[in-house]
Amino acid sequence: MEIWINPACSKCRSALTLLDAEGADYTVRRYLEDVPSPAEIGQVLDRLGLEPWDITRTQEAVAKELGVKEWPRDEANRDRWIEALAEHPKLIQRPIITAEDGTAVVARSEEAVRDALSR
Repeated sequence: MEIWINPACSKCRSALTLLDAEGADYTVRRYLEDVPSPAEIGQVLDRLGLEPWDITRTQEAVAKELGVKEWPRDEANRDRWIEALAEHPKLIQRPIITAEDGTAVVARSEEAVRDALSR
């Protein structure tokens, strides 16, 4: 199990606290420092069963600068979204946990973290 975190994020810290309390075996990826490649983002999206716009933090300053809210949300523009996430990892919703069964969850709630632990 791997968890993508931003240490400054309270939701990430809460997820780590819960994982530790449950004795989970996991690795931490500080994705702002260890930036995922477009291919890795694509793989995580497949595991999440989501599209890149579903995990994009559209309220971030860089998102507003790029105008991502106005970008088409379709297959033709999917790579554009993924490239933006790779170039600006701050746009990636957090935390993301990749579960042992090959799936992943955006673990913004205790329930989502427990869901990942049960997989």
